[in-house]
Amino acid sequence: MVHTLAKEVMALNDQVAELDKFIEARFRDHQHFEVITSMPGLGIILGTEFLAATGGGMAVFGNPDRLAGFGGVAPVPRGSGKISGSLRRPQRYNRRLQRVLYTSALFSIRRSEESRRFYDRKRAEGKRHTQAVLALARRRVNVLWALLRDGGCYELTPPTALAA
Repeated sequence: MVHTLAKEVMALNDQVAELDKFIEARFRDHQHFEVITSMPGLGIILGTEFLAATGGGMAVFGNPDRLAGFGGVAPVPRGSGKISGSLRRPQRYNRRLQRVLYTSALFSIRRSEESRRFYDRKRAEGKRHTQAVLALARRRVNVLWALLRDGGCYELTPPTALAA
């Protein structure tokens, strides 16, 4: 009985590995592969999950604020009547996209000095760990949006404008 179950598990592992190779090959053929994987913290797995969660096209969202709202990393107003200025976490958002953005922000804290400085600055402002990571994820949405819009890969230093 155990031997039969072990064979089935091994066969399923082989199928999963085959499927992973297929997904990676399809992602490598995508037009935004180089742009997405150039960002620190976004690799093959998170990149494919990002494309799956967004549908692959950014034109649907129109701007980075809508993408951030769809991903649950942009706060929404809580106020009503005379109360304004208080923000809360949204209740409706794509959980898969939020997980991708949050996880990539966590990875980028370890791999990118810029992300680490931003995270440390938010922590020094009194934000909790989760709040600081979500703030970093929100900032990374803007960067990723600009990269996808312009078709350029991530660079540590921003390109300088040509002098007129």
